[in-house]
Amino acid sequence: MKALLCAFGLSLLTLPGHPAELPEIKLWPAGMPEPTVPADPPEKTEQGPDGITRRSNVSQPRLFVHEPPAGVTRTGAAVIVVPGGGFGRLADEHEGSDAAVWLARQGIVAFQLAYRTPTNKHKEPHAGPAQDVQRAVNEVRRRAVELKLDPKKIGVLGFSAGGQVSLIAATNARLYAGDGPAATHRPDFLLVIYPYKIYDPATKAIRADIHLETGLPPTFIAQAGDDGGSLPQGSTLLYLDLITRKIPAEIHIYEKGGHGFGMRPRPNATGPTDWPLRAADWLRLHGLANP
Repeated sequence: MKALLCAFGLSLLTLPGHPAELPEIKLWPAGMPEPTVPADPPEKTEQGPDGITRRSNVSQPRLFVHEPPAGVTRTGAAVIVVPGGGFGRLADEHEGSDAAVWLARQGIVAFQLAYRTPTNKHKEPHAGPAQDVQRAVNEVRRRAVELKLDPKKIGVLGFSAGGQVSLIAATNARLYAGDGPAATHRPDFLLVIYPYKIYDPATKAIRADIHLETGLPPTFIAQAGDDGGSLPQGSTLLYLDLITRKIPAEIHIYEKGGHGFGMRPRPNATGPTDWPLRAADWLRLHGLANP
């Protein structure tokens, strides 16, 4: 196992909430571009009153690697899981590791992204995290042969703020220098779950820094209609733009569920437990998940 990790350039860190055997890929081992997050206070994970663990103070962005369990056939696909958290912390249990484990059971190698945080005091809170998403896609694709992946099946699953930065990352030119001219940061497919504030109420359109004219890959969208943080108008306009451009897309808007449910059920709401089933169907439709 140690030899395999060395071959992949992976490292092991023991952190609260993550088992010691979970491999990691550091995104910026030679230093990251601005805006950075200071290393003090140190990174930590802690359990909230709701029983869910969240991560804060991430100064060294990295990927936690979730391989399919024994007996599950690998499909060759990979998904980078980008949790939400409002740019102040990462909701990387119910919008991170839970989703990664679910994807791994479908035969997909999941890469749970711990992007730099907090950035909610930065001029552009999404700027650093969007760089991290782009670098993550490029890094996983660059290592495809080593990781036994199909370089044309590298996707992104973003929740809330993670959905916002996933869309910004996918529709903008590279937001950092380096990686060489052959590198590509654009995902081959995309899933966005209640993407945070992608709707601009002033213009009644998708926010200007999501450049839909550059094109998106096949996209799956899900959220609740009563979500006050991620208005359903944004997801609806995103879907309409996709089908107008004849990009394969699917959308599910559930009457109730609110915001931030991740992979957890909520009383009197069908969406939180239904969307993973619909997403698995969609992944199978595109040859990305096991039958």
